[in-house]
Amino acid sequence: MDTEAVRSFVRAAELGQFQHAADELGVTQQAVSKRIAALERELEVRLFTRTARGVELTLDGQAFLPHARSIVAGVDRAVTAIRPGSRALRIDVLGLRTAQAVVLHDYWRSHPGTDLDVVTLKVNDPHVAVAAVQAGDIDASFRTITDPARLPRDVRMIHAFDSPLELLVGPGHPLAAARTLTPPRLRGHRIWVPGIAPGTEWAKFYDQLATEFDLRVDAAGPNFGNEVLLDALADSADVATLVGARDRYIWPANHDLRRIPIVRPTLAYPLFLIIPGTNPHPGLRAITDHFGSLPALPETTWRPSWARASHRSAGDAAHIRR
Repeated sequence: MDTEAVRSFVRAAELGQFQHAADELGVTQQAVSKRIAALERELEVRLFTRTARGVELTLDGQAFLPHARSIVAGVDRAVTAIRPGSRALRIDVLGLRTAQAVVLHDYWRSHPGTDLDVVTLKVNDPHVAVAAVQAGDIDASFRTITDPARLPRDVRMIHAFDSPLELLVGPGHPLAAARTLTPPRLRGHRIWVPGIAPGTEWAKFYDQLATEFDLRVDAAGPNFGNEVLLDALADSADVATLVGARDRYIWPANHDLRRIPIVRPTLAYPLFLIIPGTNPHPGLRAITDHFGSLPALPETTWRPSWARASHRSAGDAAHIRR
């Protein structure tokens, strides 16, 4: 089996477009297409279906993906075994438009020589990400184990930074003209966050947030993606959603959406990194130093219970054992 074809498949699956995979791999889109076509012939299944926005995995592609990742990781480990320290720092983020990816991109822009590989595992269960760190498939993952007792001894969870929340609304929403909002002003308004996966850290976050401030957080319906959510907000006079202040969203100018900071208290989503307990990648130290340089949030910031119990300043994340 051609391992470069498998690598092309993994990157196309994670990025959703052959062109983006080609750009990252330093080859042409045609080369990626040929590699994946050859792989499909060898496996005798279709791995992708084409959509208006790129490609999506078939059921066979979904089944093959975790094994393909293991193949790629095994090849990378073999290369690393004879060239120690040669592999890029590989960090898992929840999405390429999240605050996690945005902050990493800001760091990379100021340190363009950094050998950094940002990946998305596309799994809801944080323990899958923990297993990937344990196996050495990734060097760090922006995930949270909300019960520290369930964290394996050979990995650590360190605080990275906090992401303050904003209310995102369309121009017809009653709160659209506000410059800032306090949590009590959100009461009674429908805050739509579709597709919250039960048992995840973000499900627990929204449960605690809704209980603490008596908010109406609605998770009804499947998550059809950011574009559908933004379209719904633009057309609605009563639906809002919550987004991270650093999350990247793009919408047509005629949507006229408004991002409104929430203050007194600031509502913060805490972001943690899962890393190996010993011998972390040498590139991690500079990344966590960068997290420590981010502006501090107000002392009155609200965080969920697991973050309040284990919260440390972002600078503490820099103390990574070698």
